[in-house]
Amino acid sequence: MSSQDSPVFSLPADDPEMQLAAAKARETFRYFWRELAWEGRRIVPGLELAAVKATFTDPPEVRARNPDGLSAEHMWLLDVRFDGRTLQGTLINSPQSLTSVSEGDRVTIAGRQICDWMYVASGSVYGGFTVDLMRSRMDSGERKQHDRAWGFDFGDPGVVLLVPPEYIAQAPAKAKGFLSRFGPSKQAPQDYAAVAAAEHPMSVNMRESLDQALGESPEMLGEPDDEGFPLLHQLALAGSWDGVDVCLKHGADHNAQAANGLTPLQLAKSLGWKRVAERLAQ
Repeated sequence: MSSQDSPVFSLPADDPEMQLAAAKARETFRYFWRELAWEGRRIVPGLELAAVKATFTDPPEVRARNPDGLSAEHMWLLDVRFDGRTLQGTLINSPQSLTSVSEGDRVTIAGRQICDWMYVASGSVYGGFTVDLMRSRMDSGERKQHDRAWGFDFGDPGVVLLVPPEYIAQAPAKAKGFLSRFGPSKQAPQDYAAVAAAEHPMSVNMRESLDQALGESPEMLGEPDDEGFPLLHQLALAGSWDGVDVCLKHGADHNAQAANGLTPLQLAKSLGWKRVAERLAQ
């Protein structure tokens, strides 16, 4: 997606439905970060896009010089990093009237500025709460034009998926037999409770190999990543119960602080990983 192709929409600042959609995006951001964290461990990339939309405003002194400009703009970030406190990303949209940020800037935002997130796997979109709301307000022709601009399958309006259906043993919507000639079947809403209860497949699948690797090379526990996060901290922030459990069994220090001063428990709590937090608190 380029900034030129990205559709621009103007909405009132007090739109209650849009505020609710943004709140849902913040509440579920952990699934975006979990997927992005595991993407970094894949040998073959699985994501075609991973982006976060954030709310930007000019400082009061800057806004005073342009009183007729927009009070806020919602723009997309790529190359996202998150450390449990703040999020960093590269701005890929050109502001309409804001002057304190520009396309291509590497910016740091607080969690409250997140208003949407979206990742794409095998052409299907996950997340996109505000995008879904905007699509629901379009007619079919406008939706097709919107989707062509992005180049992805956003599915049926009113249905926002958090994870690929196979993560929770949910069959994807398919048209079969005689009815297939009339087009695809209606997309089923996802059970968010089932999503919350399910471990990421990569977390489950790597348990045995991680156990073996730490048994052979326990020094791996103390090796930080580029953000200064040891392995236990990385897995706690990614919501990996299996990974955290294995690390603790091999003697990982659950009280150790990462480079930003946060412990594994604090990192797990920052995204609401309840099962992981409970394991760390034992």
